[in-house]
Amino acid sequence: MSLNLPSPMPRPLLFDQVSDFAEGLAMVKTKTTLGYLNTSGHLSITVADDAVTAAAQYSESLALARAGDYYGYLNRQGEWAIPVQFRQAKGFSQGLAAVQGGTKYGFINLLGEWVIEPQFDLADSFADGRAAVKLGERYGYINPQGQMAIPTDFRDAWRFAEGLAVAKPADQNQYGYLNPAGDWVIAASYDGAFHFSEGMARVRQGRFFGYISRQGDWVIDPTLAFATEFSQGRAAVLEGAKWGYLDAEGQMAIAPRFDYAANFSEGLAAVQIDGRYGYINPQGDWVIAPAYSNAGPFAAGWARVQVSGAWGFINPTGQPMMDVGFKPLGL
Repeated sequence: MSLNLPSPMPRPLLFDQVSDFAEGLAMVKTKTTLGYLNTSGHLSITVADDAVTAAAQYSESLALARAGDYYGYLNRQGEWAIPVQFRQAKGFSQGLAAVQGGTKYGFINLLGEWVIEPQFDLADSFADGRAAVKLGERYGYINPQGQMAIPTDFRDAWRFAEGLAVAKPADQNQYGYLNPAGDWVIAASYDGAFHFSEGMARVRQGRFFGYISRQGDWVIDPTLAFATEFSQGRAAVLEGAKWGYLDAEGQMAIAPRFDYAANFSEGLAAVQIDGRYGYINPQGDWVIAPAYSNAGPFAAGWARVQVSGAWGFINPTGQPMMDVGFKPLGL
């Protein structure tokens, strides 16, 4: 393959681990430093505690981080806003975070105060004012005050997305969709079901995938070997051994020719061909040549990419983020 397109520049690929950008920051880690880059490529936050071994993206101005076997939350100065104390924890959403205190899960606020005392066997993040929780062998949903908004009548329950949540009734083995009031909007009749995105949800009937509307009508019939959710008007689908993209009408907008295909974000999608990743536009044209060993989605104008085990960031023209902020670290 010969493409006159941007190719990677190894020098700025400095990091052992990176995250996507969120709230204007991306986690980066080297053998000696863990911190956060801003979108100008400067290390704006260095994690103060050397015991921190892993840190997540910022969410509502706090970043989940691990030191030893326990979790806490970092502020935007890289210091502990909520000290390490939880055996398990999730990022903040709608002002609350699910954490494990002792053997049970509850929810804390941004100050680290218990708002909903630990009482659940499992707990997910809030979305649309509801959080899925598990009591014994059953799932239900609570409101932000900790009251049971939807009874524990389910064998499985997912987070809400676009106002609907995937759930499986206790007495059935198929999935449907609930609204935040707990009403079945789409009856439990699917062997597999996934979040709504751009007004459609992918569902599985037997071995095959298709897409339904919010009314439960088939938009794209279940004939696909595998499929992903819609993003920016395209959905990656598997046909034979190759990936392509459907449009919202179910037409093949980009013919199957990739070994792997990711979702579109900020107008580009990472795809793999012959063992290398590059980026295409919604018409299927190469924008950044397939020259990376791994690649992530674009966020805040940057995408994480990997070459020879090292990570860095590129912009939508394939130009690398320079390492201006790292010279003092001696990398």
